[in-house]
Amino acid sequence: MASSIGKMGNIAVIGSGSWATALAKLLLGNVDHIMWYQRRPERIEEFVRLGHNPGYLTDVAFNTSRIHFSSDINRVCDWADTLVLAIPSPYVKGALDQISVPLRGKTIASAVKGIVPEENRLVTQYLVEHFGCRDTDMVVIGGPCHAEEVALERLSYLTIGSHDRTRCADFARCLAGKNLRTILSDDVDGIEYAAVLKNVYAIASGIIHGMNTGDNFCAMLISNAVREMRRFINTASPMERDIARSAYLGDLLVTAYSRFSRNHNFGSMIGRGYSVKAAMMEMAMVAEGYYGTKCMHDINEKMGVEMPILSCVYRILYDLVPARLAIQALTDTFV
Repeated sequence: MASSIGKMGNIAVIGSGSWATALAKLLLGNVDHIMWYQRRPERIEEFVRLGHNPGYLTDVAFNTSRIHFSSDINRVCDWADTLVLAIPSPYVKGALDQISVPLRGKTIASAVKGIVPEENRLVTQYLVEHFGCRDTDMVVIGGPCHAEEVALERLSYLTIGSHDRTRCADFARCLAGKNLRTILSDDVDGIEYAAVLKNVYAIASGIIHGMNTGDNFCAMLISNAVREMRRFINTASPMERDIARSAYLGDLLVTAYSRFSRNHNFGSMIGRGYSVKAAMMEMAMVAEGYYGTKCMHDINEKMGVEMPILSCVYRILYDLVPARLAIQALTDTFV
C-alpha cells in the first residue's frame, strides 16, 4: 500500500470535523491511501455508506476504498509515520491523553487552532513535554484558509511551519495542489499563537458587527488587533517576523470578515444580545475563540503584554460584562 510522498511515510488524520475533512481531501490528492481516526464507530459506518462525511462538508465526496478508518487512536498512531492533528482545541487534550504508543520520531502536523486547555500550552509544546517528541518532529499548519473554501476548490494558501526545513517542504508537498498553494516558515510558535489570537479578534469583530457599530470602527478594531497580536507574539517568541504576512494578518482578516467564520458568527450573536450560553447552543460547530480567549488571558496574566482587545472579549465572555459597556471602554484605547 503506497501512501507516502518523500519521507512522510504512512499518513493519518486525527479528527472528524470540517478541517480534518478538508485536509484529508487535500492529502488524498497526493497520496494513495490514508488512515483516518474518528472517535465514533457509527459515524465511520455512515461515512463509508454515504461516501462523504455525514456531519461536516457533506458535499465533499471521497473514494472510501482509499481510506482506512479506525476508532482506535492507538492503532492509527502506531501505523502512521505522519500524524495530522485536526481536533478542536477543547477536545485535543482528551484525545492526546488516550495515546499510549510512542510518538517520538514521527512527524506530527498540528492543524489545531487553539491552546491545550488547562495546560495553557501550545499543542507542539504539549507534545514535546508529554510525549518526548523533538521540536524538529513538529509541523504546524497555518492560514489564511477556511475549510469550506478548500472543499469548494477555491484558490487557497496555507502556511506550513517547522524547525526542520526539509520536513516542512516534504509535508507541504502532501497538501499542495492546483488550487492549494503552500508557504514555508520556521516560525512555529508564532503561527500557533496567531491561530489562537485571530479567533479572539474575530469574536470581537463579530460583536461589533452584531451591534451595528459600522465598518469604520471595525477597521480600527482590526488595525489595533494586528498591533496587539504583534506585541504578544514578539514577547512570547522573540524572532524576526513580518506580522503583515499571510499566517498572521491574512489569517486574521479572513477569520474576522468571512461568512464562514464561526468565531465571527458567534461574536455577532453576542453583539445582537444573545447570552454566551445561548450563542454557544446555537452554534452548530465549536467556536474555538471562546476557549482561546480564556487560555490567552491566563497566559497573559503572567506575561503582562498590553492586550486591551483580548481583555475586552474576556470581560464579555467570562465576566459577563454587557457588550456595549465593554466595547465603549475599548474605544478609548484605540490609536
